[in-house]
Amino acid sequence: MITTIAVLVLIVLLISGFPLWLVFIASGFTLLTLASSGIPPDMLASRMFSSLNVYALLAVPGFIFAAELMVRGGMSQRLINWVTVLLGRVPGGVPVTTIVASEVFGAISGSSTATVAGIGKVLYPGLRQSAYNESFSLGLITSMGAIAVIVPPSITMILYGAVASASVGDLFLAGIGPAILIGLVVTLYCVVYALTHSVTSQQQAWNAQEVWRHTREAAWTLGAPVIIFGGIYSGFFTPTEASMVLSVYALIVSTCIYKDLPWRDVWHVALESALLTGKIFTIVAAASVFSLVLVFEHIPEQIVHVLTGWDMSPLMILLMVNVILLIAGMFMDPNSAIVVLVPLLLPIAQAAGIDIIHFGIIMTVNLAIGMFTPPFGLNLFVSTSIFNVSTGKVIKGVLPFIWVYIFALAIISYVPEISLFIPNLFH
Repeated sequence: MITTIAVLVLIVLLISGFPLWLVFIASGFTLLTLASSGIPPDMLASRMFSSLNVYALLAVPGFIFAAELMVRGGMSQRLINWVTVLLGRVPGGVPVTTIVASEVFGAISGSSTATVAGIGKVLYPGLRQSAYNESFSLGLITSMGAIAVIVPPSITMILYGAVASASVGDLFLAGIGPAILIGLVVTLYCVVYALTHSVTSQQQAWNAQEVWRHTREAAWTLGAPVIIFGGIYSGFFTPTEASMVLSVYALIVSTCIYKDLPWRDVWHVALESALLTGKIFTIVAAASVFSLVLVFEHIPEQIVHVLTGWDMSPLMILLMVNVILLIAGMFMDPNSAIVVLVPLLLPIAQAAGIDIIHFGIIMTVNLAIGMFTPPFGLNLFVSTSIFNVSTGKVIKGVLPFIWVYIFALAIISYVPEISLFIPNLFH
């Protein structure tokens, strides 16, 4: 009964449009007031600060700053031009270019909204000029922005690793297979769409000189993922150190090599990055209050006890968890959902024998789908703003891609080797 009241308070405040940090604190204090655990209020304040005292979280501002530098410094534009020259002539060339560019840009930025903005501004006109209708073009760009949540380095994975005490390096490795699978599934859908709608490529014939020119121009951008993954998996530095190295690298390339980012603008990039980091950390700290009260009231253990009493198979538990996460993703951003739901759902997964890394990938993919799922998927509003269209048009466009992603999610959930093969290979 007490838990039900606290959850109702959380839902009502979310629907009412209150800031997420206030929603979590209010729900936590409601649960604390009604419960009999006797947690002193000063412990909640201490918990808010200690929840941020996690080494893995230091990677968040680094990757955010690096992503902002690469978007503002022309690195993302050169990457998109390179992919376009390589793939423009294949069936469904512009959509396939959009998919690959989103995957690569997501691997550099780790930001879903930045991917929608960076890729959309360049490739949306190309999609429309190539005779793809407005609905398909909006849906493709809005949904593919979510791949940045899945492909490493993912801020959501960093937060999951911090909350679940899981290896961030293993999570990064585990995200590669699912990210490739989703890209292939969406590519198949786009190629079939192009063939059935008789959309032919508008690109010029493949030209080796053009490919070489754009490869040279994008070489410094392509060095970013080499630094990230080469440094982490060679053991030279940790994911947190990689974020800082990447920031310095992006700063040097953007200001001194490409020279598209004036030094006077670096301060504005740093300020925007700091504000975004502050928003994320405020939500993490506030959500820790709610999760602490849940733990003190033994609510996760109660849920596990109820579900194990139902004698559900691991397959059914995975189905139930996926449904819960898909619904949660409609109303919460991935970072908030990770902090709130991991303490609740991880014990259930572990009781069913689901690997902690595999479960992290399942959570990440579910919450990535939530980024473009109505009613509150953040990418929906980003696309509405960028392309100056109604939210209804964007929602209409993403509906087929939601089902495509869910199909890939089912494969990822029930075939653990897709996520675990690469981490096991390294171990």
